[in-house]
Amino acid sequence: MNIRTDILLRVYIAFGLIVLLAFAVLFKLFHLQLVEGSKWKAMADSLSTKYVNVEAVRGNIYSVDGSLLATSVPEYELRMDMLAAGIEKDEVFYEKVDSLAEKLSSYFGDKSQRYYSRMLREGRRDKARYMLIKRNVTHQELNVIRTFPVFNLGRYKGGLITIQKNKRILPFRTLAARTIGYKNENVQPVGLEGAYSSYIDGESGRQLMQRIAGGVWMPVNKEVEIAPKDGADIISTIDINMQDVAQNALRKQLIKSDADHGCVVLMEVATGEVRAIANFTKVTEGQYEEKFNYAIAQSAEPGSTFKLASYLSLLEDHKVDTSTRVDCGGGLFKVYNHRNKLVKTVKDSHLGLKVVSVKRAFEESSNAAIAKLIYTHYKNEPERFTDRLRELHLHEKAGLEIPGEGIPYIKTPESKAWYKGLSLAQMAYGYESKMTPLQMLTFYNAIANNGKMVAPKFVREIKRLGKPVEVFEIKVIDEKICSEETLSKLRGMLEGVVEEGSGKTTVKSALYKAAGKTGTAQIADGARGYRGKRSYQASFCGYFPADKPKYAMIVVITNPQGAYYGALVSGPVFREVADKIYSQDVEMYNPVNKVKYVGNTTPPPTKAGSNVAVKKVYRALGVKSYLAANNDIATEIDTNNSVDLKEVKVRPRVVPDVTGMGLKDAMFLLTSSGLRAVVKGSGKVVKQSIVPGVRTVAGYPVMIELQ
Repeated sequence: MNIRTDILLRVYIAFGLIVLLAFAVLFKLFHLQLVEGSKWKAMADSLSTKYVNVEAVRGNIYSVDGSLLATSVPEYELRMDMLAAGIEKDEVFYEKVDSLAEKLSSYFGDKSQRYYSRMLREGRRDKARYMLIKRNVTHQELNVIRTFPVFNLGRYKGGLITIQKNKRILPFRTLAARTIGYKNENVQPVGLEGAYSSYIDGESGRQLMQRIAGGVWMPVNKEVEIAPKDGADIISTIDINMQDVAQNALRKQLIKSDADHGCVVLMEVATGEVRAIANFTKVTEGQYEEKFNYAIAQSAEPGSTFKLASYLSLLEDHKVDTSTRVDCGGGLFKVYNHRNKLVKTVKDSHLGLKVVSVKRAFEESSNAAIAKLIYTHYKNEPERFTDRLRELHLHEKAGLEIPGEGIPYIKTPESKAWYKGLSLAQMAYGYESKMTPLQMLTFYNAIANNGKMVAPKFVREIKRLGKPVEVFEIKVIDEKICSEETLSKLRGMLEGVVEEGSGKTTVKSALYKAAGKTGTAQIADGARGYRGKRSYQASFCGYFPADKPKYAMIVVITNPQGAYYGALVSGPVFREVADKIYSQDVEMYNPVNKVKYVGNTTPPPTKAGSNVAVKKVYRALGVKSYLAANNDIATEIDTNNSVDLKEVKVRPRVVPDVTGMGLKDAMFLLTSSGLRAVVKGSGKVVKQSIVPGVRTVAGYPVMIELQ
């Protein structure tokens, strides 16, 4: 084969390969277009368009009296389509762009007119279809912005694009903030917001979005394809006025005592509904904030408030009676182990108490007395005592709706940490056990509730569009925790603490009877135990009025400086809260002797306000009253021989007539109308800054003058 033939052969082979490769490429193109075309088209679409969730409006949370505790308000992100139909022509856009820039600059006050003008012109030059104008715009601001040049051309012609987002707000700010809680992405849910998120969240909608230049996603259509479903509303058991009272009293005492932290829980006896729960942590000198829910989550040694359970066991097992005499040994009781070696000397906070009755030992909160009684009567059968504590459900969680409840701990002789003899004596006065403040309150509440133990409750019902979705009934833990005889004796002992014992100087009131128990517990200092730095937990747990209990309450303050006894530190908080609630709750007053008037004597003066309270007072005084309305708020009309009550209507964002009302009712009415009250003076309202009936925006200030 000559050279020429070899070259031609190589050329033919190469040409054949090229033709073959061309056919292969054509075949692959044909296969991609006709066979796999739909697959790749769908993939291309998925890269340029997608469905995104549209957030639903979260449901509201209300207090038991109808006040709004948490709500969602719309906030908007404003963007602009620079090629919208109404401004397609350059002459239309450039004729109005400077006017729009001037309006944006003067309204927001954040950037100059020149800046906004340059931004809008650059967007026009770049043919931006989704240019950011402003974030976090309120609904009221949006209504104003829609009147600006260009934007006032209409929904589609003006190019204004609004992206709605929902912002969660607390109208009462810090009131019950930790109990209301929150639900944020990547954060453990807290409080009612977290516990009932499945109801509150609602159902998200869907909207088709398209990716444009710069990787920005913009809506394909102005309207969402699937509309979101708003969340349900939560009706809590919190009373906003009681919550305010509890928080103020607790904060004041924490500042005075320079304590680390503290909590207050107020519960309705019959139902277990929590009316107020306050938790404060020291952040700086004299400043406290809600950082942690100690009332629900912190399990700690309760101290002397636990003695009530110890005495219940003794009385129920017929080991002692209230009149039984006990030698307190001057306030000292020595505990020996099985080898007759001294392992512990239990001391009273105030030494000197000798032979007294069981009732008196409880009233004086003698550690030596209860340690001696429990040790003496149960040393040969310690499981009888611990079984009794478990029968009281003290080792069980209360089963709260709110997450994060602390785990209680009640030792038994089978426990690894059980110390023969010593554990029995220590447990008698509240050591070597753990309970949360709310768990302790649940036990005391059962004593006040004739032995019926009910679980604490934070939610009364769930509603959607005003209709009940779920109603929460009273949850009974135990119908009767002990006999009537024991109950009667324990209630007498608890009243004795306030009338004659350790709570006499700080808790006793001349207006009503209270019952309860003081508590002081030393806090272990980490690994050093009780040999380290001394710090204490002061508490008071009880109920009022003692003769007909309506509310139970616990106050716990940790590491107060100076005085650290429960009576001196926590007792005043209990008294202040109880005093203010008693003064506001007409159902707890003793019957008023009927007053008779001669002839046409002018009826007694009154303040406008709740018609239920007004009519109750008038009935007690024998004064006739008339009310031809169904509203809860009323005001008085003077007559010669009777009192007419006229209706005061409440409408959202409409200024009500609060003249003649006391501060509490005026504040309630203005707040219910979505307004903010600015107060001057005291007495009853004689003047308001805005005439009744005027419409305003939510949160608008209204000055009220009282004399």
